[in-house]
Amino acid sequence: MTDKTLDDILVQLRGALEQNNLTGAVSIIEALDSPDQADLFYELDDEEQVALLPELDPADSADILEELDDVHAAELMVALSPEDAIRIVDEMEPDEVADVLNTVTPEQAEILLAGMEDADEIRPLLLHPDDSAGGLMTSEFLALRRRMTAGDAIKAIQEWKPKRELIYYLFVIDRYQTLSGIVNLRELIVADPNTRLIDIMETEIISVPVGSDQEHCAYLMARYDLLSLPVVDENKKLLGVITIDDIVDVLEEEATEDIQRFGGAEPLPIDRSYLDTSVFVIARTRVSWLLLLFVTESLTGTVLRHFEHQLQAAVALSFFVPLLIGTGGNAGSQTTSTIIRALAVGDITLRDGLHTFWHELRTGLLLGLCMAVIAYLRALSWDSGQYMALTVSLTIFILVVWSNSLGALLPLLATWLKIDPSVVSGPVMSTLVDATGLFIYFTLASIILGI
Repeated sequence: MTDKTLDDILVQLRGALEQNNLTGAVSIIEALDSPDQADLFYELDDEEQVALLPELDPADSADILEELDDVHAAELMVALSPEDAIRIVDEMEPDEVADVLNTVTPEQAEILLAGMEDADEIRPLLLHPDDSAGGLMTSEFLALRRRMTAGDAIKAIQEWKPKRELIYYLFVIDRYQTLSGIVNLRELIVADPNTRLIDIMETEIISVPVGSDQEHCAYLMARYDLLSLPVVDENKKLLGVITIDDIVDVLEEEATEDIQRFGGAEPLPIDRSYLDTSVFVIARTRVSWLLLLFVTESLTGTVLRHFEHQLQAAVALSFFVPLLIGTGGNAGSQTTSTIIRALAVGDITLRDGLHTFWHELRTGLLLGLCMAVIAYLRALSWDSGQYMALTVSLTIFILVVWSNSLGALLPLLATWLKIDPSVVSGPVMSTLVDATGLFIYFTLASIILGI
C-alpha cells in the first residue's frame, strides 16, 4: 500500500475517532494488513491507541503490538485493563510476549502471566537475554517422535495448525527430548504414509546453544539458507526454534547499529524509534565520540603548527591540504568498509590477515599510481611549478597506499581485540589519516622544495 493511500486512510480514521465512532475506526483498521495497521496505529495519540486496542479483534491487536517496538507495546499493555491486556497477549507469539514482559516491571509481568492460558510457555523465555538465541526463540513448535509414521506426522500438523513460518521444517526428538533429526514438509507429503520418520529424517542438523549471540544465529541462518533454527541446551534437548522473521529483525538491528557507528556515534536504543528517543539520549550517544574525534583531530592542528615555517615560506602548500587529506580519508574509508563487510559475512577471518593486507597493499599501489598522475597534472594546471606538483603527486601516492594499508589492518586489529570493527571506520579513519597525511606532505615538501 502506498504512503498516499495510508495518509488518506489515516484522515478517515481520525475523522471516525473525532466523532467517537469506534466501530467505524475498528472497521477501517481491520481491513488492512498488519504492517499497515501498525503504521496507522503509530500515528494516533496514546489515548486513541488505548481506546482502540480493546475494541479490535484480539488477534489484530496482537499483530499490531508485535509490529511496534517493545517499549511502545509495553506502555500500551500497562495502560490497558489487565483483562484486556491478557486477552491480547494470549494471541501473541510466545517470543514476542517475552520481549514485552521483559520491558515492564516484574509486578506487571506477573499480573499478565497469572491470567494467561499458556504462561508456562512464556516463563522459560524470560530467563534469557533478548540478544541471545534463548531470547529470540519461540516455544511454539511441533516436535515429532522418531518412530512416528509420515501419516501420523501429517495428522499432528493438521491438529496443530501452525503459523506459516513454522511449517517448513519439523524437528524430530527421542524419548529424552533430545534433538535427533529434521524433516521438511515436502518429504512428509511425498513419503509413503507408513514410512517412519527415522527413515526419512536428516540427522545432520545445524543448531545453536541457548546462550548463543543473536548475530551468530543470523549468520548461520543466512549462510545455510535456513528458515528456522533449533535451539538446544547443553544436553542437546530441544528448547525452542528461531524463525526467519525474527532473524530479519536481528539483521535490521545489526545493520542499523553498524550504520550509526559508521557515523561516529553509539547506536540509539533499539527498542525505541528515532522520534521517540529523547534529545538527551541522542546527545549522550554522540558526545563521547564527538569529544574523542575532537581530541584526535587536534593532532592535525599540531602538525600544522609544527610545520608553520614551511607554510609561511610556501603559501601554495596550503592550497593542496584539503585535496590531500580528503583523498586519503576517502581511500581509507573505502577500504575499511570493504574489510568490515567481508568480516561480517565470513569472506575473511583473522587467519586471512596477511593475505588481506597484501591484497589491499597492491590495490593501494595501483590506486595511488593512478591518483598520483592525476594529482601531478592538476597541480601543474594551477601554475604551481614542477617541484610543487611532484610534492603533491608523491604525497598522494604514499597517502593512498598508507590509507589502504591502515584501512585493512584496523578492522582486523579491532576484531582481534574483540571490538566492533565498525567503530574504526568513517570519522576515526579519516581523523587518523588527516594527521599522518599532513606529516607526510610537509616532510616531502621540506625535502623536495628545500624549505
